[in-house]
Amino acid sequence: MAREKIETSGGFSSHELLREEEELILRKLDIEDAVALGEIAMRMAQSKNLPVAIEVRIDEWKVFHVSLPGAKPENDWWIDRKARVVASDGHSSMYERVAAEEEGVDELTWYAMNNLPEETHALHGGGYPLHVVGEGHCGTILVSGVPQVDDHKLAVAALREFLGK
Repeated sequence: MAREKIETSGGFSSHELLREEEELILRKLDIEDAVALGEIAMRMAQSKNLPVAIEVRIDEWKVFHVSLPGAKPENDWWIDRKARVVASDGHSSMYERVAAEEEGVDELTWYAMNNLPEETHALHGGGYPLHVVGEGHCGTILVSGVPQVDDHKLAVAALREFLGK
């Protein structure tokens, strides 16, 4: 069972993921910031030839979107579903997955417990909240196209670089 957990959620702990969210806080989030963050993620993905779609939102507004070579139309569907999970409580979609696994809750049970339909929500890494000092969750960076752990890591790496951390 532990081996399966590592394969699906990268060996993260929910506490580690919460600490990460508490550390990666923006001073502000405007159009220029959203585009700059998206461009950083795009450059990182291009340097590794990742077949991903990347999106940055301010609230629900899609400010930045790019699909790189190899990405597929269904990546946009995954992005929208991951965004709804992040919007449901302001935590990363990977945090939600890991917290559920730690509690022994499988994916289908999680959807039922949270009254969130699987058709519109994805309990998969790659959706990351953009928190602003004094304002809380104000946006989201989303990645889809590689395994969920890698989607999550790309979003976090881009945010870290944007913040200079």
